[in-house]
Amino acid sequence: MNSPTFNAWKLVSLSPLPTWAVVFLALGLLLGVALAAWGVRKEPSRGRRVLLWALRVGAGVAALFFLLEPGIRHLQVARMKNRVAVLVDRSASMDFPSEPGGPTRTAQVARFLEKAAPGLEALQDRFTVELHGFDPELTPVTAASLVKEPPRGGTTDLLSALRSVAGAGQGARKLSGVLLLSDGTDNAELKSGAVGRARAALVDLGVPVSTFTVGQEALKDLSIEALKVDDFAFVRNSLTVEAEIHGRGFRGQEIPVVLRQEGKTVASKTVRLETSDDVKPVSFTFTPDQTGRFVYTVSVPTFPDEAVAENNSRSFTLKVIRDRVRVLLVVGRPSWDERYLRGLLKQDANVDLISFYILRTLSDDPGTNNDRELSLIPFPMEEIFDTKLDTFDVVIFQNFGYTDPSLSIAEYERNLERYIHNGGAFVMLGGDSVLGEGRANMPTLMEALPVVAAGPANPEPFTARLTPEGLRHPVTAIGMGASATEAAWTQLPPIPGANLTRARPGATVLLEHPHLTTDGKNAPLVAVWDYGRGRSLVMATDASWYWAFAAHRDGSPNRAYDRFWGNALRWLVRDPDLTTLKVTADPPAVEPGRPVAVVVQARSADYQPAQDAQVRVELFSVASQKAVAVQTGATGQDGVVRLEFAPPEPGPYKLLATAKKGETELGQGEDAVAVRAVGPELSDASVRPELMEAIAQVTGGKSYKLPQDGLPDVPLLDPPVVEVGRAKDQPLWDRWYYLVALIGLLGAEWFARRRFGYV
Repeated sequence: MNSPTFNAWKLVSLSPLPTWAVVFLALGLLLGVALAAWGVRKEPSRGRRVLLWALRVGAGVAALFFLLEPGIRHLQVARMKNRVAVLVDRSASMDFPSEPGGPTRTAQVARFLEKAAPGLEALQDRFTVELHGFDPELTPVTAASLVKEPPRGGTTDLLSALRSVAGAGQGARKLSGVLLLSDGTDNAELKSGAVGRARAALVDLGVPVSTFTVGQEALKDLSIEALKVDDFAFVRNSLTVEAEIHGRGFRGQEIPVVLRQEGKTVASKTVRLETSDDVKPVSFTFTPDQTGRFVYTVSVPTFPDEAVAENNSRSFTLKVIRDRVRVLLVVGRPSWDERYLRGLLKQDANVDLISFYILRTLSDDPGTNNDRELSLIPFPMEEIFDTKLDTFDVVIFQNFGYTDPSLSIAEYERNLERYIHNGGAFVMLGGDSVLGEGRANMPTLMEALPVVAAGPANPEPFTARLTPEGLRHPVTAIGMGASATEAAWTQLPPIPGANLTRARPGATVLLEHPHLTTDGKNAPLVAVWDYGRGRSLVMATDASWYWAFAAHRDGSPNRAYDRFWGNALRWLVRDPDLTTLKVTADPPAVEPGRPVAVVVQARSADYQPAQDAQVRVELFSVASQKAVAVQTGATGQDGVVRLEFAPPEPGPYKLLATAKKGETELGQGEDAVAVRAVGPELSDASVRPELMEAIAQVTGGKSYKLPQDGLPDVPLLDPPVVEVGRAKDQPLWDRWYYLVALIGLLGAEWFARRRFGYV
């Protein structure tokens, strides 16, 4: 039988005595040596003292040698192969050029791995070398696959990759070191550097991380960074958008920065970059004039020699909501209609009312020549209809129309028409001063109204009749459902007269005169339409207050007057709850390469969920003004359907939806979605060697910069030695000459002490 092969040894004690006994005897030997030295301390001859001390120490050492019984233990051992991980950054920023006009950063890493191959093979004798890419998940890579497959990772998370590779070998094979190859553009836990918890996490790894920084810092690039804006804003309230312009290689240049809303320029500014690597803040303050969700874009010019062009613009969505409905009420003269409407608006907590009404005119008192005597305060025409007009959500003219120079709005008609066209809301109530009855002629303002005057007013009382369109419209929905609404309108009292008007093509008549006609059609009493981006409503009477008076008849809880005007205001300001088709982008901001999803909620005319409604949604590009994709689907029991578009090109988009059930149109709706040009990974082309150096320093590794001609001498933890076989002890103390040496030392000391007179 072959004897076992021993490949290692170590010195051991073969003494059978327990440890405490060995320690006790060793202390006795030390005490004996000390007493001997103390006994010859007065010896005048230095040579004699040294000789006696040396003999006693030698004898003590020899005695301790026999006490410990030293021996050699021969062992069969094996050295365990630990892991060395090579981590390659596979985030999208590694596709940037490593230097101006040079190869990509990934290509430079692949070239280094080819040159470092002999060094990595040499490590295989002691370690298992693993090559991983991270984006941020770990995947096996090779130098060839790095060149063939471009990096696509959306984020750089260096700490997550280090944790993953450290936790991958929780079994027998431990991690001895990491070689990290990256540009250092971390946008996760190490974004702020190796400080705080991130630093503690690096220390907890317990292995040296040697870093290899790839890429130069001299790339020329201009980018939009650190965009700060609220998720929502209030309509007609100022909002500030803050951005940071980061420029590299643009020292001394002035850069124009533009804020756009779906292609329309909102504001622009110019910043001057003082250094070759400068960050300049810029802020835009503007006032949204319409509710809804909109896409805004902050952009700077793209220069021909920039490293990255995609990060020169950044889009975001902003939801504009309404705080309180700001209403301007302008009344021709006091009346019961004015009193009831103004009282209703004043008691509504959601309405901020500003009202003006004329007490008398110059024609009412010929002896008055001062226009300041016509009202309690001077009528601020210019301030209302020029300076402050855009601050109102709804403007109501109640029997207001004058030719008097101090009261005529002739020079402000165009302002009012533009206000409506650009998203405002306007209401005109009839009476003896408007809609053909008064002396004032407002042709420009009338362009924005759904009706035109068609003759003299008819003073005969009548009961308003609901049209088929009015039965389905939210403004006239004063009952719970279509049948209740129709019954409620038939029960209202007659109105004492109305102006004679004719509906324009495209207008929607909600209430009509039951027997007064114009051009063969019943004359409209209430008509609405969309004008440009705004809306307008005309009521051809100044006696709607009769509905309020009758609301309390016999203690009836029906508040038709309140509901009608509440619905009208909500419809005019485009309250989302009054639409039969609600469109919501899910989410409103989409990262590059992600699909665009939309949720559509359809309701029938009575606002019940429309099951099995056919929904069609267009993904409309604001930049090209074209529909780029169409999706269709059917709603479920809750009237909701979710559709998804394939990832589109970056830019602002509108989601335009229509729905129908059978042959019935349910309406249309829209929302906005921003598809970002670049994610956080591509927004910055810089290289962060300081972070890579900090990682190496904290973990006990070394920091290098590519290119390198080969694998440098990186620090690695030695793999442990594990005893895997037999052991054999070989005594050293049982040699006869060791005993002779001990006896000789003791005899020599005795002879010397006797010779010197100490015995």
